[in-house]
Amino acid sequence: MYSTDPINPSKVHLMTRNVGSVDRILRVVIGLTLIVLAATGTVGWWGYLGVLPLVTAAMGWCPPYALFGWNTCGMKKAN
Repeated sequence: MYSTDPINPSKVHLMTRNVGSVDRILRVVIGLTLIVLAATGTVGWWGYLGVLPLVTAAMGWCPPYALFGWNTCGMKKAN
């Protein structure tokens, strides 16, 4: 997925990090919890969707965040 720089639209970024540290930790906790609940039969098959937050935490990039222009990453943008 591509994102463009709002200041310079001709500059294209590939999957710019948009998930911050606290957000990543929460994604790991939620993802693992859902997978464990699904594996123990506490919830249905949908619990295995916990893989999605784990993947986005590992990549540090979330497609819906990119779509809506959200960023929880504390990195400063270079001028």
